[in-house]
Amino acid sequence: MIHIINYGLGNLGSIKNMLKRIGVEAEIIDKPEQLEDASKIILPGVGAFDSGMSHLIDNNWLEILNRKVLTDKLPVLGICLGMQLMTKGSEEGALPGLGWMNAKVKKFSFDEGSKLKIPHMGWNKVIPAKSSKLLEDPENENRFYFVHSYYVESENETESLLWTHHGLKFVSAFERDNIMGVQFHPEKSHKFGLKLLKNFVERY
Repeated sequence: MIHIINYGLGNLGSIKNMLKRIGVEAEIIDKPEQLEDASKIILPGVGAFDSGMSHLIDNNWLEILNRKVLTDKLPVLGICLGMQLMTKGSEEGALPGLGWMNAKVKKFSFDEGSKLKIPHMGWNKVIPAKSSKLLEDPENENRFYFVHSYYVESENETESLLWTHHGLKFVSAFERDNIMGVQFHPEKSHKFGLKLLKNFVERY
């Protein structure tokens, strides 16, 4: 069973409905002990970094998440803020992140007069950095829907999976072993998001 973690911040219903479209049942859980029988984990999230980490800490998610992801090696997919929480930390807040990936989160900052907007919002292309079971065909153009003011900067480029340009080149997806994160919203990305979620379900 795929478990979608409800820690107070996330577009949970849309993710569950998208999975239902590909014939997959998922359970939204709000208690750490419910994670014990998970086969895969989705960590969604919208909002501020420290708020997300505080919810995970205050509701006792850290111990079981670290055990399931780092020890048991369950496949986990972070979405938007969920991806950012997998890093070491963010310029948006003071709390450390989960530290699963060698990356940090930085704020978009453009010169005054720039036509580039913050947040980065809307559809954008992604450029494969490496091949992955998460991607259907890295040679085909994929587009996803983004909404974010902070971006991931990888400290180990071997973990970078997709790149996207918005004033600069940033990591829009990363992957190492069983740990995956995407900055965009697959649940809002129509056929492209549907295929990515299908690959996560079927190939890991």
